[in-house]
Amino acid sequence: MIGEARDFTGAFLDRAAVRGVAVAGVKRGDALLVVSELVTNAARHAPGPCTLALDLRDGLLEIAVSDTSVRSPQPQSFGPQRIGQHGLEVVLALCTRVVTETTDRGKTVRAHINIV
Repeated sequence: MIGEARDFTGAFLDRAAVRGVAVAGVKRGDALLVVSELVTNAARHAPGPCTLALDLRDGLLEIAVSDTSVRSPQPQSFGPQRIGQHGLEVVLALCTRVVTETTDRGKTVRAHINIV
């Protein structure tokens, strides 16, 4: 599922490039990493399906991952010795905004990242 989400995002960004939105290589990698982390969290922590939606406006990519859990993701406290569980820290570092909205079916995590 994570690989498919990355492929979907890559194809989305390719279509944007064809339409004249120049996506910097580093920013493309950042977007793929954010998608990977959010989808991984949904797969690990929520029962049932998840969805990925992308929206691009004025150089800002919104990545929305919805799942069936109402529990909001929480960043871990600082711990350099901790192995793993750094995904949300990565997302927060790369994105200009990250919000979680509760829905009638679970939640949606929306992350905004500048890609140009």
